[in-house]
Formats: sequence, structure tokens, C-alpha cells
Amino acid sequence: MARREDGRDWAYRVDPYGFERPEDFDYASYEAFFSRYLVVLTRRAIKWSKLLKGNNSIQKSLKVKRYIRKGIPNEHRALVWMIVSGAQTNMEQNPGYYHRLLEGEKNAKLLEAIKTDINRTFPDNVKFRTTADPCLQHALYNVLVAYGHHNKAVGYCQGMNFIAGYLILITKNEEESFWLLDALIGRILPDYYSPAMLGLKTDQEVLGELVKMKVPAVAELMERHGVMWTLVVSRWFICLFIDILPVETVLRIWDCLFYEGSKIIFRVALTLIKQNQAFILEATNFPDICDKFKQITKGTFVTECHSFMQKIFTDPGSLSMATINKLRETCREKLLSQG
Repeated sequence: MARREDGRDWAYRVDPYGFERPEDFDYASYEAFFSRYLVVLTRRAIKWSKLLKGNNSIQKSLKVKRYIRKGIPNEHRALVWMIVSGAQTNMEQNPGYYHRLLEGEKNAKLLEAIKTDINRTFPDNVKFRTTADPCLQHALYNVLVAYGHHNKAVGYCQGMNFIAGYLILITKNEEESFWLLDALIGRILPDYYSPAMLGLKTDQEVLGELVKMKVPAVAELMERHGVMWTLVVSRWFICLFIDILPVETVLRIWDCLFYEGSKIIFRVALTLIKQNQAFILEATNFPDICDKFKQITKGTFVTECHSFMQKIFTDPGSLSMATINKLRETCREKLLSQG
């Protein structure tokens, strides 16, 4: 279906989060999927309203875990993320802290680095354009500046701008976005954004080991052609699938990430690789492999977020935190010994 040329053209070309749809966007298959997904969303919204019953608290339980895996309706998403990640508690225990960070002394070098990246953040999102009112660039700048002064060991590094940008789009609140960013960088993603990025490098190696265990033919192909995992998956980890997978799918992944932790990233990565094993194995050289890894993050399989999320909990099989931690230990030691 071509782009709508009637009065609704603009509404169709921009998604509910402000992202412009690409020229080759497949409206027909998306609408077919979304009409089915809308039924799921409506059903989930009723269940969530009953669960929350006007309360601002959720106790961790198997029921809550199940609900989160089936998706948090957008109207409850910010609240649920805040509660289950511990960000809400931290914000309540530190009243006024965010604003004090913005009013305090600033590191000029940090401000410069952030300013440089602000204009490069989501150029395809109408809400981040300087012509937008309000323009979300201002909120993004504040959140990143505050975080850089809060966590001086990390400061600012590329990738954080996209994550903070998504948080602002969902919470529509600077302070909440700041505390959610703190939950992600400080607790959920161990050492991903520090200058040495040891945690990030470690987890890419861990994925390599998991692929050896669960999709050995792909691991063998990578080894044979000398393709390092970091070349094909680093953006999956750094940007938590932003600009890699469709927005709705990313948000569903983040629902689980805030509740279940970094294990979810491995589940998503393994599912993408396992589902597309035959396609990846068609590659005959280095650039071919890199291209296949770009291709597997597109298409119906990843757009249909509800069935995709069901797959990430079945396809990779069992994946315990104990296994991941053990692999992290060996991979980290190996990286440190290599200097």
C-alpha cells in the first residue's frame, strides 16, 4: 500500500511516538498486524487496571512477571517501569536531588560532549526537532547533564542519548527519566557505559559463548570467517535495540528488562540468531555475515512484537542467571588478561 495521500497522510507517516516511517514502510502488513494487536492491548489494559486498582505499588510476583512479559499498556508503562526498577523508591528517597544537580557546578567538557550529540539524537522524530513545541532536545540535554554529574565514573558516552530519549518519550517527565536512566546504567547493565566499557565487551563475549552452546553452526561460521561478535551486535547492547528493532518491540523488551534484568538482552539476541540460523548460514564471506545480521532485525518476525516476545521465552531454552554470571566471570577474566 502506498503512502496515504488523503488527509490522514501525516498521521500515517508518523508513528504514535513521533518517529517518521521510512519511505518503504509496509503499511498493509503493519495494519493487518496492528488490528490484531489492538485486541491484545485492550484485553491487557483491562487486566492491568484491575491489578493496579489506582495503587502506585506492585509487589513482585509470578503474576506480575507474567503480566509484564505480555506487555505493559502504554498508559501504565512509565509508572510500572518506575516501580519495578527501583527508580520510584530512589526518587522518593532523594527529593529535589535531580534539580540540585542541574543547578550545581558543571563540567564544561561534559556539556560540550552532550551538546554535540543532542542534534544527532533521533533526527527522524518530530518531537526532537527544534521546530517542535515543546522540543524534547531541552529535556534530553537536562537529563544527560544531570546524569553525567551524578555518575562521574560514567559521565556521558554515546548511546546514552538514545536511551534517555526513549525514556523521555515514555515518561514525558525529566526527573523520572533521570532515575530510570540511573536504574539502567547503575544497576541493570553492569559497566556498559564506563570509559573502558568492560561490562559491554564482556556481555558480547558471553553472547558468543551462548551461541556456541545453543546455535553452534552460527558460532562456527563466525569463527571460520574471523568475525568478532562486537562487529555485529555491539549496537544491540549499547542502544538496547533502539533503531535496530521496531519501537513497539523495543518497548516490550524494555518492559521485561526493567523487571527481569540484563538476561533479557541475551534472550532477544539468541532468538534473533536462532530464528534466522538458516539465513545466516547462507553467508559465504565476512561482509556477507555482517549484512545478514543487519537483515535479521527487519521484517514481520520482529514487527509482530507480541509473538516475538513469546518466542524469546521459548526459543533460547533455559537461560539461568547463574549460567550468565559464570560466563561473565570467565569472559571478563579473559578480556582483562588480554589487557
